[in-house]
Amino acid sequence: MTTQSFVLLAVFLVVLLALSYPLGILLTRVGNGTAVPGLGWLGKVENVLYRLAGVKADSGQDWKSYALALIVFNAVGALFVYGVQRVQLWLPLNPQGLGNVSPDSSFNTAVSFVANTNWQGYSGEQTMSYLTQMVALTGQNFFSAATGMAVAFALVRGFSARSVKSIGNFWADITRSTLYVLLPLSLIIAVLLTGQGVIQNFSAYKEVTLLDPVTYSQPKKDAQDQPMVDAKGQPVTETLTATTQTIAMGPVASQEAIKMLGTNGGGFFNANSAHPYENPTALSNFVEMLAIFLIPAGLCFAFGRMVGDIRQGWAVLAAMTLIFVVATAVVLGAEQQAHPALQAMGIDQLASLTQAGGNMEGKETRFGISASALFAAVTTAASCGAVNAMHDSFMPLGGMVPMLLIQFGEVIFGGVGSGLYGMLIFAIMAVFIAGLMIGRTPEYLGKKIQAYEMKMTAIAILVTPTLVLAGTAIAVMLDAGRAGMANPGAHGFSEVLYAFSSAANNNGSAFAGLSANTPFYNSMLALAMWFGRFAMIVPILAIAGSLAGKQRLTANAGTMPTHGPMFIGLLIGVVVLVGVLNYVPALALGPVIEHLQLFAK
Repeated sequence: MTTQSFVLLAVFLVVLLALSYPLGILLTRVGNGTAVPGLGWLGKVENVLYRLAGVKADSGQDWKSYALALIVFNAVGALFVYGVQRVQLWLPLNPQGLGNVSPDSSFNTAVSFVANTNWQGYSGEQTMSYLTQMVALTGQNFFSAATGMAVAFALVRGFSARSVKSIGNFWADITRSTLYVLLPLSLIIAVLLTGQGVIQNFSAYKEVTLLDPVTYSQPKKDAQDQPMVDAKGQPVTETLTATTQTIAMGPVASQEAIKMLGTNGGGFFNANSAHPYENPTALSNFVEMLAIFLIPAGLCFAFGRMVGDIRQGWAVLAAMTLIFVVATAVVLGAEQQAHPALQAMGIDQLASLTQAGGNMEGKETRFGISASALFAAVTTAASCGAVNAMHDSFMPLGGMVPMLLIQFGEVIFGGVGSGLYGMLIFAIMAVFIAGLMIGRTPEYLGKKIQAYEMKMTAIAILVTPTLVLAGTAIAVMLDAGRAGMANPGAHGFSEVLYAFSSAANNNGSAFAGLSANTPFYNSMLALAMWFGRFAMIVPILAIAGSLAGKQRLTANAGTMPTHGPMFIGLLIGVVVLVGVLNYVPALALGPVIEHLQLFAK
């Protein structure tokens, strides 16, 4: 790592800690259902929403009722997003007259945004109207993030409760998470981003004259819109000159704020956070990275406060941070070495193609290597699909680490709520392993971990690797799957593996190079996203319900401390070991082989 990279990472972590600690106090009040200082006036709005919905917020739900409400709410949301896309041509706020979205793409996008994945197989500015972007997609950015927070609160209540059946009320949790956390923070971030140059308007797209006309060649097409060939079967091209360019407009800042805060990642534009209207400056880039980690880090402190021992929150946060720092150092180191093929061209040519001896391919010159590589680590450590550089252009090991961060289960900070409840599942696994080693019934936070909890833990941990590996295998075996691969060999395999890893773990970023907007990938990835989200949430809620019904035992001399360095090391070991056992064979077929081939030449 260069000095610049080290300083950037250090400043990022310090500012994150300074902001997330007080946020943890707010999140604790939201999770406990108590008044929030300074936002008391929202209590009236909250009560009005409960009355309109016919909800009794003080009525607790057992885990089955909680899970049913959650799934029904998200299923209705998916139907709504699907329906809006299918009829957007006839709806208002569509100044460009963009047509209705195809059924398979609408299905994929609906599931994607409801599952907090925000996988985008389409070009936003060419496909979605302003109404679709604001009401359907941005609305689900809030609701999917609030769903993750609700599940995290439910699981934490399971640890802190004493022999009760209730794990809270889903409707109250999702309402309070949206009103008191997501909306205020999104407003603040949106104003900050607007000040940096992120656009927010309802204007029609602008047609502007280019200062320098651009001449280019493209395949010539016949009346049936098919590429033409000559008598020898060679493509026929035509030379055109562009004198104007269309500049997309839209309400971008409002979507960008919750896109980051909710670890959603779905961009208004196809270029996502590499687009100057979504991420115009180095400061906006720093703010967006902070926004991705802010709530996941704050939830760690809320966890400690809700269970009555802040040290537990520090332990979870420490485990996340240590893994993140090591992974980020690898990405930064990989991207700050020059491509061997460029080295072979000579120093003079190399200097013109790289920046500071590093790999600038696919990166924005506005941000450089350090800020781009750090962004890649942040967005894949959290379940956020936002990107400010093309991961497909990273060095093999530089691209492998973001993929591996996703494959760890999005628990290294992770998504809003999903990072915390995912890491707590690994904590349960860690105390179970420790219990086996010392011959004692495992306990975590005073609750005995028994057969039922371990069965649900196994399901929650194994569901995503099953979806990733099975989906990748099916895609590379079938013609429909291989047809979307733009690159042969190990790199093409990495593109497919990354896609299913991103979908099943609800990340949403892509390796690029894979033509995924096809009926095959739209359907396969949608299934991976849905089950990757809800087939994990249901067993976690089952664990919460089981723990809530147990007595909380008093710690004694034989109780293993779960807040010290030994437990942090054990937790890190379990997270890394499970990831290694699940994915190393697949990684060996993709980025590892590509790295060896690249540097063997």
